[in-house]
Amino acid sequence: MTTQAFQRIYTKLQQITKATVTVQATGVGNEEMAMVSGRLSQVVKIMGDLVTLQIFSGTEDIGTDAEVVFLGRPPVLKVGEQLAGRFFNAFGQPIDGGPEVEGKEVEIGGPSVNPVRRMQPSELITTGIAGIDLNNTLVTGQKIPFFADPDQPFNQVMSLVALRAEADKIILGGMGLSNDDYLYYKSAFENAGVLDRIISFVNTTENPPVERLLVPDMCLAAAEYFAAEKNEKVLVLLTDMTLFCDALSIVSNRMDQIPSKDSMPGSLYSDLAKIYEKAVQFPDGGSITIVAVTTLSGGDITHAIPDNTGYITEGQLFLRRDSDISKVIVDPFRSLSRLKQLVIGKKTRADHPQVMNTAIRLYADAANAKTKMENGFDLTDYDERVLRFAKEYSLHLLAIDVNLEVDDMLDTTWSLFRKHFSKAEVGIKEEFMKIHWKE
Repeated sequence: MTTQAFQRIYTKLQQITKATVTVQATGVGNEEMAMVSGRLSQVVKIMGDLVTLQIFSGTEDIGTDAEVVFLGRPPVLKVGEQLAGRFFNAFGQPIDGGPEVEGKEVEIGGPSVNPVRRMQPSELITTGIAGIDLNNTLVTGQKIPFFADPDQPFNQVMSLVALRAEADKIILGGMGLSNDDYLYYKSAFENAGVLDRIISFVNTTENPPVERLLVPDMCLAAAEYFAAEKNEKVLVLLTDMTLFCDALSIVSNRMDQIPSKDSMPGSLYSDLAKIYEKAVQFPDGGSITIVAVTTLSGGDITHAIPDNTGYITEGQLFLRRDSDISKVIVDPFRSLSRLKQLVIGKKTRADHPQVMNTAIRLYADAANAKTKMENGFDLTDYDERVLRFAKEYSLHLLAIDVNLEVDDMLDTTWSLFRKHFSKAEVGIKEEFMKIHWKE
């Protein structure tokens, strides 16, 4: 970024912390970009004429006589069709060796869409993963997190969602990715031949953590261009929001702000809501759907990050390793899509709600039977059968490596019902039994 003529240069810093500097200046806007001793920074606080700037690469070796040049605008992204198939850093600069993007500049981090321009989400978005499509169906314009332990393969799940989802554009925001994970995403997209519809903004572990704060806004600025102006169905995948929140914590702590719960800043809820509330369904067909990974520390669902996330989003998808089949599944008990009733049985087959509910009921019976077995009680014939059903249900449907169309998921579930139970035990409406219960 180059300076321009007549830009005011300040050379007297009032305060320096590990991540921020404070300078006396006027005519400066919130979130405006600046250069401090040649380092990119952003305004994070204005009190009177005291302006605090967050320096993305840290303040090491910066003296009180450092030059501060304000750029007169917040962070921007050049948007256009040339974004497709490209990898960028947190500032929207190419990191894939390709040319700079030509297009119009848009400011990132703006307000969410006016409610008057929104419509009720009503379009199905399929992923090919039965634990999602069958039990926790996603709807365009929805916002939903994946809750996962750090050692679970959530990056693989996100790449599967990207490869299988029926969307016009997939925008990946990687925050704190290891180089291995970055290369995994890149090779997975290239090998599948879908790079033309995928846009990636990546902050790796080698980049300053504070840069992660720009990634979601970059992703959503691109998403808003394709959804609002091109009427496209856009799926935004963000991983890992816990590392994003850690970066928020770093900045607030270094600014000597009093931390709230779990060392997080008191603004955590609004910081997250500003991102998640960008999910929208437009009347003309364009939409932004947000699926975000939130890693849990020791499985703690009460930590401030998942706790605040749960208040903002419309459900959650929960990954769990199933010891019976030694695979990661989407846990049917702890996962929930609050908007699925808008599409199941309407945009999917009429028997979908009944099949889903019956399968979950039988899976719950299997959990009870497993508890009986572990406590040394005798199992009934029905207990034995629900245990066999649950194992096959996990293996053929809940495992994240299963890739099926929704109708095939329903047919597979019907075949498991017929294999292990009688009509009375299944208890589905007779009108569906006549069609799908083939002896």
